[in-house]
Amino acid sequence: MIVDTLKEDLKTAMKSKDAVRLRTIRSLRSAIMAKEIDLRSDGQGTISEEAAMEVLQKQAKQRRDSIAQYVAAGREDLRKTEEEELKVIESYLPKQLSEEEIIAAVQDIIQATGASGMKDMGRVMGQAMSQLKGKADGSIVQMAARGLLSS
Repeated sequence: MIVDTLKEDLKTAMKSKDAVRLRTIRSLRSAIMAKEIDLRSDGQGTISEEAAMEVLQKQAKQRRDSIAQYVAAGREDLRKTEEEELKVIESYLPKQLSEEEIIAAVQDIIQATGASGMKDMGRVMGQAMSQLKGKADGSIVQMAARGLLSS
């Protein structure tokens, strides 16, 4: 389970004095713990693997958004820090699909649903995000769907 992997990797990062990995793993464990507390109903329980992966994906998205903002602001020092953390987070996430693979998957969904135009965007996006969850960035999926449905 990802929580156990993070715990072991935290120990390894401490021993090797890898500051970036240590800071990032601590941040991830904190975010997972917060989500776990939010999900508790009877005061006990643990977070599911799927929910933990969602937390990691959310953390990766936050880093990507921060990188874009820092680049726009010309803050190279902060951009570099966020990129280092993003690399660590991505090492725990499943391999992301390429843009070509995303377009092919969206084309298959459009054919399967019989979508014919932008009016069907919601239906296509709903199925696409359920099929590609964790494997593709939502903004890329949306751009692919928008491009294919508008042509």
